[in-house]
Amino acid sequence: MKCYGRTRDDAIGEAFDKVARVVGLGYPGGPKVDKLAKEGKANIELPRTHFAEETMDFSFSGIKTAVINLHHKNPNINKADLCASFQKNVTDTLMENVLKAIEKTGIKKISLAGGVSANSYIRKRFKELEQQGIKVYMPDLKLCTDNAAMIASAGYYNFIKGNKNGLELNAIPNLKLR
Repeated sequence: MKCYGRTRDDAIGEAFDKVARVVGLGYPGGPKVDKLAKEGKANIELPRTHFAEETMDFSFSGIKTAVINLHHKNPNINKADLCASFQKNVTDTLMENVLKAIEKTGIKKISLAGGVSANSYIRKRFKELEQQGIKVYMPDLKLCTDNAAMIASAGYYNFIKGNKNGLELNAIPNLKLR
């Protein structure tokens, strides 16, 4: 497996959590922003990160800061519109990079994973790729919001492949699962 792009700062889920906290939705932010965004319109202009054309890296720090600043300047801003605008913006960034990866590599299969894969708007946009002949894999919603379940599932498949370790194995947060 090869990595073509990664975040240079906050992961998308962290950005959702921070935006939710600032607008008063609490934690976990992803499901709450998703729910409120359905009541709003993506009509607030927010900055997008632009890196050199050849990279597929992304950054959510600027948009997160823009949302925080907008909310502080105008606490009465329409929170549903703000959430819808934020959600659309970060999804557009993801989709732009996924389309770059498809063009660069010719891949025909995409996996959407992690807690943010529960977001209805992100799921919808990834499903649209199937109209271009791209097979999209995403976990059932019940498996999206619990990282422990995702790790257990990955561990299970490694175990049935015969990959086992002794009790002396130490935790490695960035361990690559193969």
